[in-house]
Amino acid sequence: MAVGARVSHAVPTAAIRGPVLTFTGDPFKEGLDHTMVYETDAIVAFGDGVITHFGPAGDVADKLPAGLAVRNYGPDALISAGFLDSHVHFPQTPMIAAFGAQLLDWLNTYTYPTERRYADKAFASAVARVFLQECLRNGITTSCVYCTVFPQSVDALFEEAERLGMRMAAGKVLMNRNAPDYLLDTTKAGYDDSKALIRKWHGKNRLMYAITPRFAVTSTPDQLESAGALWSEHPDCYMQTHVSENKAEIAWVKELFPGRKGYLDVYDHHKLCRPRAVFGHGVHLTDGEMGCLHTTGSAISHCPTSNFFLGSGCFNLARAKQKDRPVRVGLGTDVGAGTSFSILSTLSEAYKAAQLNTYALTAGHAYYLATRGTANAMYIDDKVGSIAPGMEADIVVLDMKSTPIIDYRMQFARDIHEALFIQMTLGDDRAVQATYIAGHLRYSNEKR
Repeated sequence: MAVGARVSHAVPTAAIRGPVLTFTGDPFKEGLDHTMVYETDAIVAFGDGVITHFGPAGDVADKLPAGLAVRNYGPDALISAGFLDSHVHFPQTPMIAAFGAQLLDWLNTYTYPTERRYADKAFASAVARVFLQECLRNGITTSCVYCTVFPQSVDALFEEAERLGMRMAAGKVLMNRNAPDYLLDTTKAGYDDSKALIRKWHGKNRLMYAITPRFAVTSTPDQLESAGALWSEHPDCYMQTHVSENKAEIAWVKELFPGRKGYLDVYDHHKLCRPRAVFGHGVHLTDGEMGCLHTTGSAISHCPTSNFFLGSGCFNLARAKQKDRPVRVGLGTDVGAGTSFSILSTLSEAYKAAQLNTYALTAGHAYYLATRGTANAMYIDDKVGSIAPGMEADIVVLDMKSTPIIDYRMQFARDIHEALFIQMTLGDDRAVQATYIAGHLRYSNEKR
């Protein structure tokens, strides 16, 4: 049994074999030597949606029921907990790779006109299917998702996620000013719609609701107050929004909320800084704001491909993880300002963002962020993000030789750390060989 594993009483009905990577703790606090587990030949068995066994193949094989088939992915694979994405906009899937400008212009030119189409439930459902299939193709098993102002867009996403059995957080955007009239709600309508959606979806199977004020500039103070009140009524929900992404946005927040100390204080004043708060970006947060996030147990979603694409800046991961007041940090693709669904590509950009802040992000720390780290940011690291008995069986299997150049480069990899770095530097969706959701194979791209 793996270090830190829990006992599972489920009976295994399936098993997979190959090299396995997982984490038993936070390497930013405890170091990789104490938290990273790598087994060169291991078996992971699962049943009833949870992992029942994990350990070296020679130890686990005899513990499995007689006749249970073990799917062997071979020595060139890597089995890991499924990737998590803590910040993504499913309605922006049709506009990924929309040309340029910075955040505020980009929203007005591309985002808002696209989101208008989600008044049509059929359109929303069609995009939800494409969005979730892309997640599976990239090994993403859990996401924290922005929908649109239209409640039917939330229904569309949750319906498809429920069909697939996915653990998914999402919510209706709250937005009652500084956006086109066709996307605005009111404080009362936003509260009522969100409350109805919470009753309908939150806690249903593996679905979780996220109260979602888009960002401070598109909500009046009374709407933010209403969001805080709603969250107090349903404290086990999430709250997701944006903070300190872009300097022009920060200046606008200061104009709109002159009585507040800064951008994050707008949210804190309205009781929106708490555990299960996920703030997208945080590129330009002050030391005091970092301290507030630490004290309140709030999390940042680091979205490097988006920050580079829109010229927003480079989030300083080392500063967020400062040992005297560490902040929970998850990884986010932020599609469609983010330029890829690939978590491997996102990790590559996270490495570059760290380098520009004079910090070298190791591959081990990066893979922690993509799995257990983001689960920790979302307060679900007791459910997903690790390979251990009792954890939910959301699993990704990578092909460590997915392209000719990666195959060639891997000949010279000296150890697992270098092999992981090669994957996050050169890998993309082609590296994802299989994705399991609650023990069910939902995507397969095995070599022919």
